[in-house]
Amino acid sequence: MTLFAALGLGTRPSNATPDASPVKLVAFGDSLTAGYRLPTNAAFPTVLERALKARGRAVTVANAGVSGDTTTGGLDRLDWSVPDGTDGVILELGANDMLRGTDPSVTRKALDAMIARLKARGIPVLLAGMKASPNLGPDYATRFDAIYPDLAKRYDLVLYPFFLDGIIGDRQAHLDDGLHPNTRGVETIVAGILPTVETFLDRIKPQAR
Repeated sequence: MTLFAALGLGTRPSNATPDASPVKLVAFGDSLTAGYRLPTNAAFPTVLERALKARGRAVTVANAGVSGDTTTGGLDRLDWSVPDGTDGVILELGANDMLRGTDPSVTRKALDAMIARLKARGIPVLLAGMKASPNLGPDYATRFDAIYPDLAKRYDLVLYPFFLDGIIGDRQAHLDDGLHPNTRGVETIVAGILPTVETFLDRIKPQAR
């Protein structure tokens, strides 16, 4: 069963005005956004855009994911990866910091700087959270996991607490490396985050229907 069938989207009529100017979102992240080893039409931004359009939303979702990117790397490329005219950013970074055991203070500082920079440009942010692997220990997990809710509270952001919610531990939702989502995994991620993205759209542009 496809994502759209599972959500009952296949026959839903669109409420979007055909000539409405679409809301321009940028999905800014790492390989989880980029669609590592997946066809372009199966990457997170493309699947999310299709799901939103099936919900009657006039939206485009640009793919600004770079495989292997860290929060520090994201900060370095933020300005040219998010063009002027962007209506909102889905910020999904931090997994590679965690996998490398990067000090959570470094991750927090980089994410904080990205959010502040986007805010200064008048671009709203949906923050997609990440959680630390248990093998990094409770102290690391406590410090890392707190980053996303803390920043969401500080900047009054829409927060999706855990980007990989619904696929952790499910081998059928991952590629053979056990880390990256396959097509099924991406559809599960999109199904999970979709209501939060709609909340985000309603906040930044209530007429985007």
